[in-house]
Amino acid sequence: MVEKSAGGVEEGGSAAAAAEVRRWVEAGGGRLVMDGGLATELEANGADLNDPLWSAKCLFSSPHLIRKVHLDYLEAGANIIITASYQATIQGFESKGFSKERSEDLLKKSVEIACEAREMFLKEHSDQSTPMQHPILVAASVGSYGAYLADGSEYSGDYGEAGTLEFLKDFHRRRLEVLAEAGPDLIAFETIPNKLEAQAYVELLEECNINIPAWFSFNSKDGVHVVSGDSLIECATIANGCAKVGAVGINCTPPRFIHGLILSIQKVTDKPILIYPNSGERYDAEKKVWVESTGVSDGDFVSYVNEWCKDGAVLIGGCCRTTPNTIRAISRSLNQCHSAPQLSVA
Repeated sequence: MVEKSAGGVEEGGSAAAAAEVRRWVEAGGGRLVMDGGLATELEANGADLNDPLWSAKCLFSSPHLIRKVHLDYLEAGANIIITASYQATIQGFESKGFSKERSEDLLKKSVEIACEAREMFLKEHSDQSTPMQHPILVAASVGSYGAYLADGSEYSGDYGEAGTLEFLKDFHRRRLEVLAEAGPDLIAFETIPNKLEAQAYVELLEECNINIPAWFSFNSKDGVHVVSGDSLIECATIANGCAKVGAVGINCTPPRFIHGLILSIQKVTDKPILIYPNSGERYDAEKKVWVESTGVSDGDFVSYVNEWCKDGAVLIGGCCRTTPNTIRAISRSLNQCHSAPQLSVA
């Protein structure tokens, strides 16, 4: 079992959150495997996600499907499962007619479902003749303001008049507090499209006194900048300067760009690096569909994994349009290079 430090992430100064992530990585044998695309699998299991809430719709319509997908990824070898709260916001639920209290309960439910899946997985595997010990972690997802808008602006970072620091802080504040109160192991700030929103998250982590390690992951369309056109190095520098950020990396980005992006991040931080690209397919924001045949196969995707490890990534998984098969292949590839760790709850 991996124990959290008694003083939370504040203990030990600016490196405390990163140190906690490193302890988890060490307990996992030097690498941790993250899960893959949630929405892809929910749809594969029959969920209708044609809704501004996207996968968060299942928190009230079919929570059993979320639990099943979490379990599928754990069975595939994931050490980290990410909650179904990426597009779950108090404002979004209220727009559907839910009360503020009910909206907050649905946010908490996203963490509870993931924790239930973890407990079910651990119970099922507790009688193994050769038990394995590595951390199984729950990361509470915080999507960008653009994800709430559901208009593709998470892939542009262009928020128009809403693009002010105070607006973004006000939008995310209570959501962050509720998710932290639900007790995840990590807070995952995902698909961050611009440096302004990264700065808003940093200030909220401090102002809300969040004592749970966070990670920041940005998305890129060209391998140099985040999708808004801001410099990735500037964005990673913002994340590096926050004591409560334990890892920095890239998600929802074509695999072919990851090598260069890792090298850029390493110029400004020595915090653990996490990588979970999409399948390489292109998202059409106007039609709100992924353009098929533009991606790579699971085999091609996994062929990058050893390179990313050599580059310095220690947390590796998949994002949109990746599946449990992708994660299973990543896990097998990493296990060929590292001794198999043992299994326990974090």
